[in-house]
Amino acid sequence: MPRGKYVSYKGRTRHFTNPEELEEQRRQEEKKLQWRKNKGKDSSSSSDEKDEPKAQDESIYFSSGTGSESESESESETEGKTKGVENLIQVENPNRVQRKTKKLSQLNQSLETAKPDLSRREREQLERQRAYANYQKLHAAGKTDEARADLARLAIVKQQREEAAKKREAEKKQKELALQKKTEFMQKALGKKS
Repeated sequence: MPRGKYVSYKGRTRHFTNPEELEEQRRQEEKKLQWRKNKGKDSSSSSDEKDEPKAQDESIYFSSGTGSESESESESETEGKTKGVENLIQVENPNRVQRKTKKLSQLNQSLETAKPDLSRREREQLERQRAYANYQKLHAAGKTDEARADLARLAIVKQQREEAAKKREAEKKQKELALQKKTEFMQKALGKKS
């Protein structure tokens, strides 16, 4: 026999409650009600017992005197249905937040002075933005390790470029001198004097 509510796999059958079983259960309930009526309890109290069997019984057993029974019943009706000895023991919950009434002037002052509460993600995002702005400021001033390394590399590159420029100038002057000597030699060979 399958277990569970909606079992409908291939090859299995579904299980339905027999109407005869339902009828038998109803008869047993009626017998119990009849037996209770015979014992002295009315049907209205037994219907309440179905909903909350322990609350009624315990309030009867734990009540001291005849007047407290009627008080506990009136309290349970006004507060709603309670379970167990909840209505007999009065415990104050320290975690329960009780709202205090505020005056309008206090509300206005608190609204003016209070900053909007940010969520954790918003706070983290603001912190990241501030940290990034601070880093950029320090980087521009050359106070970070990365900026120092960049400046050192830049100095090396500038030095290399200056050396390369001097070398090119020297080569250019040499070429000019070589060209000038060549033209002088050619003119001497041709017999022209300048």
